[in-house]
Amino acid sequence: MTELPLYATLGFTDPEWGLLVGLPQSVLVAASAASPDSSRKTRAEAAAGLDVIADARASASTLVAAIANEIVAEVGDPSLGEEAPVIEPGDPAAYAADVVGRAAEANALLAAKAAPADAETYRHWLVEVAESVVGAASSGGLLGLGGETVTPSERAFRDDLAKALTD
Repeated sequence: MTELPLYATLGFTDPEWGLLVGLPQSVLVAASAASPDSSRKTRAEAAAGLDVIADARASASTLVAAIANEIVAEVGDPSLGEEAPVIEPGDPAAYAADVVGRAAEANALLAAKAAPADAETYRHWLVEVAESVVGAASSGGLLGLGGETVTPSERAFRDDLAKALTD
């Protein structure tokens, strides 16, 4: 007798699980790339996003906890001082549009296959990842003073993501 993988016991196929597991880190990357920053600020944004992802390992949602555990196992555990790789897409706008499209796809998948509480927790979690990333480092200003905490392009990505997850 073979044991089913966790995603199968939760009712998902391998490609569906890949979508759900890949999306939080993609949200992190898209939110960080929404506004060009220094490498120090980009690392701070990545760390903030990974912290939110890692914290979800303690989620009451079995779905979200399982996904968070898988991501942290793959990219690193911030509680152990591990840092996620910094990924900078070549075309940030196209990447953000792709992430929003995948979020809409995940939203439809969750509506069809997940318990309503798990679906809502997952959607909220993705927006929380985006919020933490865009709020992690201000953009503009001089010598770290002034600047915008959340730029218009970061706000637009966050809002587009939230809309895709509620439609």
